[in-house]
Amino acid sequence: MAIDTTTSPTTPERDERELLGTSRMSTRDKLVLFVLCAAQFMVALDFSVLNVALPGLGRDLGMSRSALQWAVTAFALPSGGFLLLFGRIGDLYGRRKLFLTGLALFGAASLLATFAWDPASFLAGRAVQGLAAAAIVPTGMSLLTTTFPEGPARDRALGISGTLLSLGFTVGMVSGGVLTDAFGWRSTMGLLSVFALIVLPSAPGLLPESRTPDRPRLDVPGAITVTGGLLSLIYALSTAADHGFGRADVLTTLAAGALLLTAFVIVESRAGAPLVSLPMLRRRTVAWGNVGGLVTFSMMSTVIFVLTLYLQETLRLSAFETGLVFGVQGVLSAGAGTYAPKVIGRFGARRTLVGSLAGQGVLIAALLGLNAHPWSVWLATAAVSLAGVCHLGAIISYGLTVTSGVPDEEQGLATGLVTSTQQVGITVGIPLLGVLATTSDDLLSGVHTVLALDAAIVLAAAVLVGLGLRTGRPASGAVEAKPLGSR
Repeated sequence: MAIDTTTSPTTPERDERELLGTSRMSTRDKLVLFVLCAAQFMVALDFSVLNVALPGLGRDLGMSRSALQWAVTAFALPSGGFLLLFGRIGDLYGRRKLFLTGLALFGAASLLATFAWDPASFLAGRAVQGLAAAAIVPTGMSLLTTTFPEGPARDRALGISGTLLSLGFTVGMVSGGVLTDAFGWRSTMGLLSVFALIVLPSAPGLLPESRTPDRPRLDVPGAITVTGGLLSLIYALSTAADHGFGRADVLTTLAAGALLLTAFVIVESRAGAPLVSLPMLRRRTVAWGNVGGLVTFSMMSTVIFVLTLYLQETLRLSAFETGLVFGVQGVLSAGAGTYAPKVIGRFGARRTLVGSLAGQGVLIAALLGLNAHPWSVWLATAAVSLAGVCHLGAIISYGLTVTSGVPDEEQGLATGLVTSTQQVGITVGIPLLGVLATTSDDLLSGVHTVLALDAAIVLAAAVLVGLGLRTGRPASGAVEAKPLGSR
């Protein structure tokens, strides 16, 4: 198929949706959305499905407890480090092409991890999975936002995508335990290869190509500094989660990450065709939307981490019973995804983002009532499930906030920022706060400390994001995209 050099696909169905402002989808639209959401669900599943399988994996491949962190880090490093670069490459050279390449690579890497014969082959498979995910996530999101125009259609599409993203993490936690108990750890990686084999054959005939009409040169210095900076930051935070911040490699890579990201800002301010447009970063919607996204992801991942410890070590629940608690959260989140676009259409993405953050913070604060009594499991289930609903609202509305008003030729960059924020958020919360629970002499006291700080940070973010995005009420899910310096 020849490459279409228009900035976004134009079809009679899309033109009609734009004129009528409707969320109705044609059959082809639904199939496109299915392919894109299935790929995003697959990547979300990969973040959590392996966690409960790590002990069995270590025994089978002869990996020490300290080496097992690399089963997670080997994926997180490339998946977070290359998101911005691959998002921009998709903008310039074709999002569909890079998305399909990522899918094929992900399937092959999952097979390698499934049949790994030693630690090196397994970690190589995980690293290639992460690299493939870095290609799939930003290009998939930008294909979604360029296929569905701003307004009800995009609100609905992002609502479904956000629901499946949230559900993927939860399904991974539950299914990982079930598969490992029944078939062993290799089945968790095999599940991912099956997903890739289902999605890949249907994608080429459905997905439209889109890229920028002009092809400016790739900003190589910007690509090197931002990729190196993100890789250093994610490595430092992932390692600190297991070993603390006192290690020399953690401190060195933190410093290197800070220096490289500072250099990246300087490079971008002088580049003729920058990898990241600094004027874009100065948009209120992009800057404050990503702050909201960073907080909701980092603080919710911390809550899930400390609750997992609390449920198993304080209340003595099994891994399967713990998975069921989070399964309730997943079911409620899936239901909430149906209504989130309607809420956004009624109140606007900004108000929904701020309200969702506030709700998440209040419900996390409610978890401070947890104690060692078995009945606390009901409080934990109710509060984390409702907090998950608010978290889903924040995910969808922050994605809409960041991408609304951004030209189609920069959608890959905008969605790359969204997904980079997501990855850094998932990575940063646990080492910064979760360590307070794992190093406390009294686990319950440590969990309370983490939850109190977590709730305070989310509520403070709700106030700051609300002030930073202060605009008039939008007519739909769209938000105003003013520069930070404007009035």
